[in-house]
Amino acid sequence: MLALDGIGNQFRFGIIIESGMLMTVAAVSRCLSLLEILAGETELVELSELAGRLDMPASAVHRLLATLAAHGWVVQDAASQKYALSLRMSTLAFRNLDARNVPDVVQSVLQRLASETREYCRLAILEGEDLVWVARAQGAVNGLKYDPDMGQEIILHATANGKAWLATLPEEEALSIAYSRGFGGSRKLGPNSARNVDELRVRLAETRAQGFATSLEEAEAGTAAIAAPFRASAESNARVAGTISVAGPLVRITPDRWEELANALHRAAADISELWPLRSRQRDGSRPRLRTTS
Repeated sequence: MLALDGIGNQFRFGIIIESGMLMTVAAVSRCLSLLEILAGETELVELSELAGRLDMPASAVHRLLATLAAHGWVVQDAASQKYALSLRMSTLAFRNLDARNVPDVVQSVLQRLASETREYCRLAILEGEDLVWVARAQGAVNGLKYDPDMGQEIILHATANGKAWLATLPEEEALSIAYSRGFGGSRKLGPNSARNVDELRVRLAETRAQGFATSLEEAEAGTAAIAAPFRASAESNARVAGTISVAGPLVRITPDRWEELANALHRAAADISELWPLRSRQRDGSRPRLRTTS
């Protein structure tokens, strides 16, 4: 009986430890969800609204907010008692980009592309199975200017950048990644976005045949974009490191301009691939080196 009781105590103790770990993971997940909600807001947000969007009791959300505020991630307006992100996240984001030397290496190429095409140009880097915007340049000098939010998620199946990357993968892998995300998107998409795997398969085949990806009112109504991938070095078999795109109003990014824009994109992609290895060299060179003296 004693042996059995000891085993039972060990079993119960293990359950308590595992339960505590699960609770910790859940709390981290809720904090991240809360930060993502606040990151998408331009105005202060009430506690009750946050609780509703998280589907959590207001008291629990208040505890999360208090913890985030204590660590400097969230601020509360004294008058309205509403919440917003602090600048801490923006500071860390810029610090991370500086550490990677992304802007310095590519900005001149991106600016030249924007001047040449007279449109809005962006660069995204590959992070696992996601693309993340890291640099932009505005080339439109008059008329309509397309100026989207750099914090938007890149919906792989609906954006030119997403399709430009997916088309470099084996078809089965590309479709599996897109299918796992779903075809709804986390925000409202354009009327022409792919609605299923079969439609996406056709569009990826078109991308491979053309040598560049297009998005015509897929990511957003009234807009169009063309994109191409770039690699981590000038070697033809180097891994894909990211994508670059030219985007603007649908009335300007028309099929008769595709060849012109695609050629400009491919030249810029080749230049970025040549420069990309410099990121690590710059980072290594910027570190202070210790020297010994005798």
